[in-house]
Amino acid sequence: MPHPALAQLRALRYDATPPPPDARQLDWLLHEDSMTQRFEQQGKRITVTMLGESWVGPDDITLEQPLLGQEPRYWLREILLCADGEPWLAGRTVVPESTLNGPELALKQLGNTPLGRYLFTASSLTRDFIEVGRCDELWGRRSRLRLGGKPLLLTELFLPASPLY
Repeated sequence: MPHPALAQLRALRYDATPPPPDARQLDWLLHEDSMTQRFEQQGKRITVTMLGESWVGPDDITLEQPLLGQEPRYWLREILLCADGEPWLAGRTVVPESTLNGPELALKQLGNTPLGRYLFTASSLTRDFIEVGRCDELWGRRSRLRLGGKPLLLTELFLPASPLY
């Protein structure tokens, strides 16, 4: 059975939904460096709870596909990022198959390693945008990142226990 946070993560809406985030929340939402590292700065032990990873087709990523381009399949990874065992963030990473060659093939092998530990050690990482979204009272964001010019999409939902709130 899927974790309830995944349904909320998939329900994020990126239009201007009132009320806007306050300055402290915006600081978290627009943070451009590793969220894993920022969570660790709170004095917590950060771990990943794997919710699932597999190949999916375009019909499984209808909201993300326009931001990634048409491909026959994509690598999908869904996790909870936990601080001292408490879920702080639900994450969904979608990687086009064409991105997964050369050193980027490591994205498929992360297991319980936080994505940020891999991404933010890559010298070829760039970010196209951060888009802030909301589902009910929870804030989230999505970013299209590029490794060596190849895209992937990361969507993050900040759960109630996270320091964003």
